[in-house]
Amino acid sequence: MDAPTIELIQFCYSHFNEKARWGLDWKGVPHSRRSLLPGPHMPTVRRLTGQTGTPVVRFGQHTVHGSARILEELEARYPDPPLLPDDPADRQRALEIQAHFDAVVGPAVRCALFSKLLDEPDYLCGMFAAGKPRLTRSLYRASFPLARPLMKKANGVTSQAAIDAAFQATDAALDFVAANAGDAGYLAGSDFSVADLAAASLLAVCTNPDHPDMKRPEPIPASMQTWLARWADHPGTAWVRETYARHRAAPRATPSA
Repeated sequence: MDAPTIELIQFCYSHFNEKARWGLDWKGVPHSRRSLLPGPHMPTVRRLTGQTGTPVVRFGQHTVHGSARILEELEARYPDPPLLPDDPADRQRALEIQAHFDAVVGPAVRCALFSKLLDEPDYLCGMFAAGKPRLTRSLYRASFPLARPLMKKANGVTSQAAIDAAFQATDAALDFVAANAGDAGYLAGSDFSVADLAAASLLAVCTNPDHPDMKRPEPIPASMQTWLARWADHPGTAWVRETYARHRAAPRATPSA
């Protein structure tokens, strides 16, 4: 049988979407990408999945949503190179690390980032509308004042206490990867696994990895430069950059739509 046509439905620059991008590229899976605008994306994604979160991958007629489920599907369909260690204890640890980063770290990093990014509407809208026609970009930017309260709520920016907790959780996650990467630089076992992919993806926005899917567009506004400077010398962001350099393959996708 012919291989299914594979499409990733995503947000540009999003760290949870980066998990799916990295998984597809790590497995060497050719695919297309459809980049949606946060907010206007909801009817499309709800029609496909019954919910509104990205990423979504369509394997022919089979649709999978959520970064962890997508990686599980990729591991089943394309077992080589693996994302799960052979050793049962290492495998369990890798899955537990992914689950923790998905449930705790990813949302915290997103809240902390958006507490700053929402004050940079030109930059925020430009990132998410990258590659779109000029009229689409202009309309998206014009609608931002109406969308801003919804974006705050959707990204957990609900109070100063929530923001402070998000920064603390981000600090703790960077401390964790710095302390727990073994001599070879891996969090679970002796090889790259889903634990490293999840942690590096979800912490990528704390640094500026040299990869086209996550490298920040220039010029970077002063507030975002301050954001990056906060963790520039942290050994955790050094681990993220090194993991990207060693294991983040070039995109295997056709240009984003």
